[in-house]
Amino acid sequence: MEDRDSQHLSPACSDQLLRVSEEPVKMLIDGQWTESEHSETFPIKNPATGEIIDTVPKGTREDIRHAVDAAYDAFPKWSATLAVERARLLFRLAILMRETQDELSSTLTKEQGKPVSESAGELIRFADLCEYYGGLATKLRGATQNISNQSIYCDVLRQPVGVVGAIIPWNFPVSLFGFKLAPALAAGNTVIVKPASTTPLTDLKIGELVDKAGIPKGVVNIVTGPGSVVGQELSENEKVRKITFTGETGTGKAIMEACAKSVKRVTLELGGSDPMIVCDDADLEIAVEAAVWGRFRNCGQSCTAVKRLFIFKNVYDSFLKKLTESVHRIKIGNGLDPATLMGPLNNESQRKEIEQQVEDAKQRGAEVITGGERPAGKDFENGYFYLPTLLRNVADGSAIAKEECFGPVLPIFIINSLNEGIEMANSTTYGLGASIWTTNLITARIAAEKLEAGTVWINSPPITRIEVPFGGFKQSGLGRELGTEGLDAYLEPKTIQVDVSGKKKTWQFFR
Repeated sequence: MEDRDSQHLSPACSDQLLRVSEEPVKMLIDGQWTESEHSETFPIKNPATGEIIDTVPKGTREDIRHAVDAAYDAFPKWSATLAVERARLLFRLAILMRETQDELSSTLTKEQGKPVSESAGELIRFADLCEYYGGLATKLRGATQNISNQSIYCDVLRQPVGVVGAIIPWNFPVSLFGFKLAPALAAGNTVIVKPASTTPLTDLKIGELVDKAGIPKGVVNIVTGPGSVVGQELSENEKVRKITFTGETGTGKAIMEACAKSVKRVTLELGGSDPMIVCDDADLEIAVEAAVWGRFRNCGQSCTAVKRLFIFKNVYDSFLKKLTESVHRIKIGNGLDPATLMGPLNNESQRKEIEQQVEDAKQRGAEVITGGERPAGKDFENGYFYLPTLLRNVADGSAIAKEECFGPVLPIFIINSLNEGIEMANSTTYGLGASIWTTNLITARIAAEKLEAGTVWINSPPITRIEVPFGGFKQSGLGRELGTEGLDAYLEPKTIQVDVSGKKKTWQFFR
């Protein structure tokens, strides 16, 4: 066991900087970099080493109200700015992101834990989003509707919602920032961003680029602090007209409840327990690599990660052998080490939750094929590391089979038919994504229609594409991000009815 697990280990990087910024970190409110109203701060830790790498302001309700007022005041001018100018500023922001990619990648890895190559991918994703929605900004169209009465016509305009509150999670703090910021700005809205409390540093650095790009003050504000204060005020403040949130389902429900008091628009991308079905005619080599990437990327901390694996009985043994061998080749360690393929979990509470789910599964009869524990060695004793883990014989009632598993653990199930696999796949309250691996077109089509998920991948790992809508069924969310639908989410339709007859009429009540 020790020899095999030693293949996972890579030494911690020894030359990392303890502090990621030379100047004290501040919040961006109304174009100014400011401390908290009460001058309080909280620490940010490197999840690979446990070291405090910086401190950030602990925002208060007064701070978030100041930011909301700034965004509210900036909205009329920004919404009236020509779309081509908004597009130009988004393109400029994309250029700046690409120019500072190396510096920002290092900061993101230090605060989040993921390998630096994955951090770089997030930054590129942000830039891509700015370019995509910048391109769409100048292509917004309304409509003219013919009415049966020829002297009347109706125009349908699409106008920006207003002030938007964007609440960002810690698993993809940069790319999901882009999911929300780029379409909101392209549509003419102003934004208050609340980064996750464990990963605010890179988002704040992006705030510096927002200012450098020339985006006017008050259009983008970034306020750090606890969700119970900053997030709650955003959800309750009547000047905020929309909340966009990515995170776990329980928090999403609380946000919906708070937003209902002022009838805010909401976009919620919530939890998932995404299934992957491997049929007996699948290309096993490719499917194995997709399962490994789909589960263990970002240490399994992805909403669309493969969280339950269903394998046809005929290929179960062969697939499991190949899967186990591939998992053994994953090297874990500090994300700043180029050899690292999987970093630590982002925080200690997340690791404890994973350990509880694994222990619950074991007590119900599950067998640990590999992993199932923390790695040994001085390079890992201060970080939040957990070995990539495979489980089999997992009972249906296990927490890991019903709840979202947000870490590097993959439960594996044997199935005898497609219908059985689909039934098991749909047996949770979630419906974010699902995937199936088969060379049979009919099988693929049946699964695509019957799987209860916002996205179904066929012979593809779970990769979201900017050009198409993304969101979930059931308790996995509300609304859609990405694609043209992601832009529509930040626009309100307005109907304008015009009578061009110029004649006096006798109006009658409709019965």
